[in-house]
This record gives sequence, C-alpha cells and structure tokens, in this order.
Amino acid sequence: MNLAQHPLFVSLTPVFLLIALGYLAGRRDWIRDTAVKDLSNLVFLILIPSLLFRTMASVHLEELDLRPVLAYFPVVLLVFFTAVAWRGFSRESVVVAMAGVFSNMVMIGITLAELAYGKPALVTMLTLVSVHAFILLSVGSVVLELVVTREARERGETTPPLWATLGSVIKGTVIHPIPLPILCGLLYAQTGWALPVVVDKPLQLLGSAFGPIALVLVGVSLARTPLAGHWRPALGVSLVKNLLLPLLVGLSAWGLGITGLPLTVMVVAAALPVGANVFLFAQRYDTAQALTTASMGLSTGLALFTLSVVMTAMAWLNPLAG
Repeated sequence: MNLAQHPLFVSLTPVFLLIALGYLAGRRDWIRDTAVKDLSNLVFLILIPSLLFRTMASVHLEELDLRPVLAYFPVVLLVFFTAVAWRGFSRESVVVAMAGVFSNMVMIGITLAELAYGKPALVTMLTLVSVHAFILLSVGSVVLELVVTREARERGETTPPLWATLGSVIKGTVIHPIPLPILCGLLYAQTGWALPVVVDKPLQLLGSAFGPIALVLVGVSLARTPLAGHWRPALGVSLVKNLLLPLLVGLSAWGLGITGLPLTVMVVAAALPVGANVFLFAQRYDTAQALTTASMGLSTGLALFTLSVVMTAMAWLNPLAG
C-alpha cells in the first residue's frame, strides 16, 4: 500500500488541508475578523447542535460504554490539579493548566474520528464530548472563582457565596450548544422513534457542513495567533497536551480493560490540540491571554506531527481498532 492510500494519510490529510486553507484565508484577509465571529456562531449554534442531535438520536443508553469517561477524566483532572499545584494557586496557573488538558474535540476531534475510524468511532468520541465541556468548564470555573474570591478578600471586598457561583456555572455548562443537543438526542433515542425524513435530511446537511467550516475556522484562528515571546512556555503546554496526556489516558484505559476502537478514540481525543474554550477562560478572567493563544496555535501546528505519531502508534499497539 503506497502512502497516498494509507488510512492514516487519507484521514489526516483532509483535516490539515482544510486548516491550511483557513490559515491562507486568514493571512490573506479573505476571511476578516468581522466575519469570524459570525462564522463561529454558525458553527456553534447551528451546525454542531445539528450533528450532535442527529448522531445521538439513534444511540440507546444500553449501547453506551461509560468506561471511557471513567478512564479519561480522572487522568485529565489529575494532570490539571498537578499543574495548578506546580505553578501556584493563581488565575494564570489555572488557565495554563486548563490549556494542558482541554482538547479540541469538537472542531477537530469529531471530524478526525469519523474520517479515520468511521461512524462507530463517533459513539465513543461523543460520549467524551458530552461531558468534556461540562466537567472541565465546571471544574475550571469553580477553581478560578475560588482564586478570584481569595483575591477579593485579600483586598477587603465582599464576594457572593460559592454555592451561587457553582449553580451559575452548572447552569451555563448544561444549557450549552454542545451538551444540550447530545442530551436531547439521547432522550429522543429512548422513545424508539426514527427521525422523520423532513427533519433528518436538513440535520444531515447541516451536520455535513460542520467539519469543513470548523476546520477552516481553526486555520483562520491560527493565522491570527501571536507566538513571539511565548515559544518556550507554549511549547511546554503543547507537549503536555499533545503527548503526555494521551500517554496517561492510554495507560488508564488499558488498566480498566478498554481495548479496540474505544481505546484508540480515547487516546486520539487526548492527543488533540488545545481547544478554543481555554482562550475564553483567559479572556473572561483577564489573564495569560497571549500565552493561551500561543499555546493553542503551537499545539495545533505540532498536531500535524504528534497526531500522526499517536495514531500510528495506536494502529500498531491496538490493531483491533482497525
């Protein structure tokens, strides 16, 4: 089999060609800053919910394997809190630690999983996606609010009770364009009804548009990512995210007896570059914005090589996934 026909090459090449096209469009100003927000809204508010709802609307709860969740997130949280402890309890340390564990599962992971391993891989990927944002955004928000509360108390200011902050965080992460359509799709699937054709076809068309547009937007964002002055710390974050995390997740999954396609999808999910939600954290809490953006850009660029290494290693170590 020549290189052009190799499954890894066939699955990765479209992903990175679309990212490269977006990078070119961003550098040439074919897609300007004023349009990026509108395209992002299109992806997150229409295309992603359509894909997620349609995919999960045919999945029955008894078919779900929750072991990937039990193997994935304890490792992620361990790495997160270790990084916070290592850097010190501050806004910057929390945001940078989040960058080291928050994968770009939606804009890159879903498309890559389907291209590389087919639709069966989406069940495991979407199982992780359904709680990925909820768990990490909730934990990150609570820890950051604790930091903010401590800072305010040190300045002698009054602060709202923690339970009120926690309630607001949970509400915001459930009523969100990623977890909500997944939960709604799962609930619909339990009725046993098939989606009517007049509903299913538009959802299929919208879901098909998600992958290309999302990957082009990743490239546009990459074109606007400043790296100057942040190479070394961004490289450290990227190596933790792209290589260390998938290694630890793989060991955790293996320890729980997970094999075959679910194991491979979990490791690939952990090896994905830093997700955009981390920058939203940095922006909201006004800290480490330049370093976070640099880490996102560098980890995405390195993913050209690191994802290839991880996927090749998994094809060799875990042939049952093929």
